[in-house]
Amino acid sequence: MAPTGPLIVNIHRRRFSFGRDFKLGKLTRLHVDAIEVTLTRKGLTGRGECVPNPRYGESLDSVTNQIEQLPMEFDRERLPALLRPGPARNAVDCALWDLEAKQQGMRVWQLAGLPQPKPLETIITLSIDNRARLVEDIRRFSNHRVMKFRISSSDDLALVPLVREIAPNSRIILDVGECWTVDEYIRYTPKLRQQGVVMIEQPVPVIQDAALAEIEHPIPICADESCHDMAVLPRLKGRYDAINIKLDKAGGLTHALALRDAAQGAGMKVMVGSMISSSLAMAPAMLVAQGVNYVDLDGPLLLAEDRPGGLHYDGSWVHPSRNEFWG
Repeated sequence: MAPTGPLIVNIHRRRFSFGRDFKLGKLTRLHVDAIEVTLTRKGLTGRGECVPNPRYGESLDSVTNQIEQLPMEFDRERLPALLRPGPARNAVDCALWDLEAKQQGMRVWQLAGLPQPKPLETIITLSIDNRARLVEDIRRFSNHRVMKFRISSSDDLALVPLVREIAPNSRIILDVGECWTVDEYIRYTPKLRQQGVVMIEQPVPVIQDAALAEIEHPIPICADESCHDMAVLPRLKGRYDAINIKLDKAGGLTHALALRDAAQGAGMKVMVGSMISSSLAMAPAMLVAQGVNYVDLDGPLLLAEDRPGGLHYDGSWVHPSRNEFWG
């Protein structure tokens, strides 16, 4: 895209409160902090959002510093040489797509040569820190065909029969977040398979995942913490059956699309997820999620208040945003 005037970059810190306390692993969180990037040229503005994750060595300050180091002029083609894969590049890349679409008078999906996005059925992620509330949530979301639970110990596996009892038609994904050993995966999976668990995310630490290539997978294993960008895909083949693509790790819409296509070409299943964030982060992910095996874009449902005009949720279905919101 040829420059047609000065590019004005602005960085905004946003805080979104959860509708109620949310347990992530062993931590209970009250809010999520995000960065919104706006790129303005000749009266048109593109927007992108990211959520820095300390687990990957990122913070609001580190992301801000990376974006502030950008030169006065840049575009999507130059961006990978200027920013490493991660949340900073994600927010800028998505803002560039949004701005370019507005300049061209097109939607981002048209600009990218993609099919028009359709509504998608999303996984719902439920917190397990309070049993009474968990029962209430399972009943409330029993129309969701897939429920996901983040667990931190073997004691949390007691929730699986509870889900089976209350929502017998729902499938279950367990996000283990590197908390098991390979032996624990082998020991737990036969019973979990009988109880309707269809996938396990990141059962073992990243540094131990080579051992997953040496064992049978009664329940498919999805790479989350092990999956960042295109560079890691070759080492995941054989260890994992699926990957979880998050734009904050891949470095934006551009590379998330490339990672999706490469994984599918390698015969791996694909989940498209995100950090807990607003519809501004989810809107680009909706394009990546078209045609994948699992969609995990329920983040706005966990917030006390989403951005106005964002994605529309109807039961387990999420609908694309309107063009005036993003893309």
